[in-house]
Amino acid sequence: MKIKYFYQQLASHFSVIIIAFLILSLLFSHFVEQFVYDNKTEELATYGKSILSDIEQVQGSSREILKSYGHVLESRDIQYSLFNERSAIIFSTGLKTPLIELNVDEWRALQSGKAITVKQEYKRFEQAVTYVLLPYFHRNQFIGGILLTSPIKGSREIISQMNSYLIYTTFIALVIALLLSGILSTFHGRRIKRLRSATATVALGDYSVRIPTEGIDEIGELAGDFNGMVEKLATSAEEIENLENRRRQFMADVSHELRTPLTTIRGIIEGLRNDMISESEKERGLQLASNETMRLIRLVNENLDYEKIRSNQVTLVKQEIQLKELLEIIKDQLGDAAAERGDEIVVDVTDDLFIFADYDRLTQVLINITKNSIQFTENGLISLKGFMHDNRTVIEIGDTGIGMDPEEVEKIWSRFYKAIDSRTTNPYGEFGLGLSIVKQLVTLHCGTITVESVKGEGTKFRIELPR
Repeated sequence: MKIKYFYQQLASHFSVIIIAFLILSLLFSHFVEQFVYDNKTEELATYGKSILSDIEQVQGSSREILKSYGHVLESRDIQYSLFNERSAIIFSTGLKTPLIELNVDEWRALQSGKAITVKQEYKRFEQAVTYVLLPYFHRNQFIGGILLTSPIKGSREIISQMNSYLIYTTFIALVIALLLSGILSTFHGRRIKRLRSATATVALGDYSVRIPTEGIDEIGELAGDFNGMVEKLATSAEEIENLENRRRQFMADVSHELRTPLTTIRGIIEGLRNDMISESEKERGLQLASNETMRLIRLVNENLDYEKIRSNQVTLVKQEIQLKELLEIIKDQLGDAAAERGDEIVVDVTDDLFIFADYDRLTQVLINITKNSIQFTENGLISLKGFMHDNRTVIEIGDTGIGMDPEEVEKIWSRFYKAIDSRTTNPYGEFGLGLSIVKQLVTLHCGTITVESVKGEGTKFRIELPR
């Protein structure tokens, strides 16, 4: 069964107030009742002691004293009776019976000198009364006692009046609690409805919704967390959309790249099968088919390599490597490619600088970046530098090529991204996976890679690996 938050709040507040006031009312009522009866019995005991003290001091005119006390106590609705050691009444302002009716325990207590106090008794002395019995000793001999009684009716009226005030107070408190609970429940209910509405909007794919945040309670904090979640979802959705766009572009590029070599290979095979290629051209045709086959293999290998590196399935075998020797090897391997573009590769590193890394993977990283520099530089300079900085080995690969805008610099590490969306065949990294692999490999080495670039002036890659 569905119960709205508004009614849950009302019921909880209402129940708490009722239970609290019931407990407080019972405790306060008991306290007031106890207080009233304690005061009454203390008053009776005080008057009784005064009467016995005056009788002890004035033996001759004791009856006059008793009468005068009777007039005084009558105004306070108190009656008293004197009785002897045989419980026979010798003076009374209230009781009409000749004897005081006491049980054995009460009589023994009096004879032993103990006072008897009863705060609440019903119809024992012809009416419901509170009474006090005090023993009377003369020369250490028990000769009787005094009984003082006061009707319970007056005490009950006081208690009843106090209970009435408690009921009125409880009713007023309930009304106030009901109003406050209604206001708070409505306020919080609206905030929760706002959250529900925003959640439904986000579920439909709209990540622009935001909720006003009031940091006054947990619901306000929840609204702040919700806004943070939506911002992250919006960022993720944007990244997914960009990735999907790049994936579509990648598929288009791959389709084109696959179609061209496959068409070439098929044409050469058909020509060889049907003897349409002359003997002098067969060698050239086979070489062309071999080159196109290698292009297809590179495409597949780049994708497989990226997935292995991304899923941490690559094991690095690190060793001390002389950096100058490695950079010279990179220069030798790519010298011809650079010369074709009119570029010059320069190595700047000392002989005593070593780097701790996986030789094959570091070579892959350097070749990839250097080939990118060659690809986007014409009639320029490619510099390969190595040095120490803050106990880290630094490799800088710079060029004087076309450079990039800041927006492009942020995107170059993304999978499938290519700085120039062309389908021109490149010997390496042509499918937009090269720099993604580079960054993954540097991260596996616990290193960092950054790039600085100015449009029209060139680009510099900086790799830092721990010593």
